Amino acid sequence: MPTDREVLWLAIPALGALIAEPLYVLGDTAIIGHLGTVPLAGLALAGLLLSEIFGFCTFLEYGTTARAARLYGAGRVDEALDVGVQATWLALGLGVILVIGIEIVAAPAMHAMAGGNTAASVQALRWMRIAALGAPFVLVTAAAQGWMRALQDTRTPLVVIGLANLASIALSATLVFGAGMGIRGSAVANVVAQAASGLVFLVLLSRRGVSLRPSLERIRLQFAAARDLTLRTASFFIAFTVAASVAARIGDTTLAAHQIGAQIWTFCALFLDSTAIAAQALVGRLLGAGQVDAALALGRRLLWAGALLGIAFAAVLAAGYAVIPRAFTSDPAVIDKAHVLWPFLVLMMPLNGWVFALDGILFGAGDLRFMRNVTAAAAVLGYLPITLATAGFGWGLAGIWMGISAFIWIRSCVGFARWRGRRWLIGGARLADEAA
Repeated sequence: MPTDREVLWLAIPALGALIAEPLYVLGDTAIIGHLGTVPLAGLALAGLLLSEIFGFCTFLEYGTTARAARLYGAGRVDEALDVGVQATWLALGLGVILVIGIEIVAAPAMHAMAGGNTAASVQALRWMRIAALGAPFVLVTAAAQGWMRALQDTRTPLVVIGLANLASIALSATLVFGAGMGIRGSAVANVVAQAASGLVFLVLLSRRGVSLRPSLERIRLQFAAARDLTLRTASFFIAFTVAASVAARIGDTTLAAHQIGAQIWTFCALFLDSTAIAAQALVGRLLGAGQVDAALALGRRLLWAGALLGIAFAAVLAAGYAVIPRAFTSDPAVIDKAHVLWPFLVLMMPLNGWVFALDGILFGAGDLRFMRNVTAAAAVLGYLPITLATAGFGWGLAGIWMGISAFIWIRSCVGFARWRGRRWLIGGARLADEAA
């Protein structure tokens, strides 16, 4: 049975790696912001599109951890590492395809997002043309985090990604201001940092003493996880994109308040996701070793930990009802709108903590098909009807956040039934999806 210290030993570095990317984006945004409003708008457009594209490739992390952690727990370390090797080959191949695809669609996509061939779209295209070249290295890094988490190592990714991002910020400032490259300097710094971290992970994998030969048969095993997790990611994407779209149609004040709530939700999610990563790695290892009772007991502890962490966030947000929105805006109208969504945000936090922990447990078990289905059902049956009704009946920001709450409630209730049913609790090296 892993101790609390071992759980924290995995969760805290995982949290650091999760936070490293948003902090880098924040720093890069500040650098480009000093060039003016138009370059900043360009970065916002291109950065959003590229991050959404990469978001659909999370299966390289979570699918790799799910399979490799079981093999690692079963004592089949070379096979666990081979999962990482095949995921890395898949990452390289998919990364090359993304580079070609992004370069083809970059211009029409930027024009569509910007509403034509605007000054902002020109800046966005300059950034995107260069930044897209980092796609293979971004995906290699994602795969590396997957197999390293499976081997119970979250510290190495933190060090590599953290140092690469720090170097990228310094290089970005040098190229943007010192070399006068403008927004292109930011993109070059991006690619250099991504290439550096990707190459470091390739070296670390090559030093593990396993064959680096690709196998189409074993790469094909990744496709089931890719299908399930991509559809799950699409459900999240649809939910939050539709929410922002409905808020924008209500008015700028509503959209600004919604953005505050969404960013706070995302910030809290980063902390809660670190618990999920620890759960995924540890539960996968225990089930792979056939220690079913220990996996169940650990899962119960992690569910309580996630819920308590969620309650702590809820308490902070409730206490900051009057203060926190003012940290984001001084507009009284936006603050008033933020107060409308605030009760929904607070009441969701304990459930968020519980659901994120459960996600990690089920990821570790390899119960990916269920996670795909419940997330899609929560989006289609709960979130979308309420949010679209909000647009039709004028329920405003309260209706939007009622829909987001329904999305979480459905996942929580159905997830609890799955937890109690124990169908995910299958020992051995095969994933729950494969053993069922």
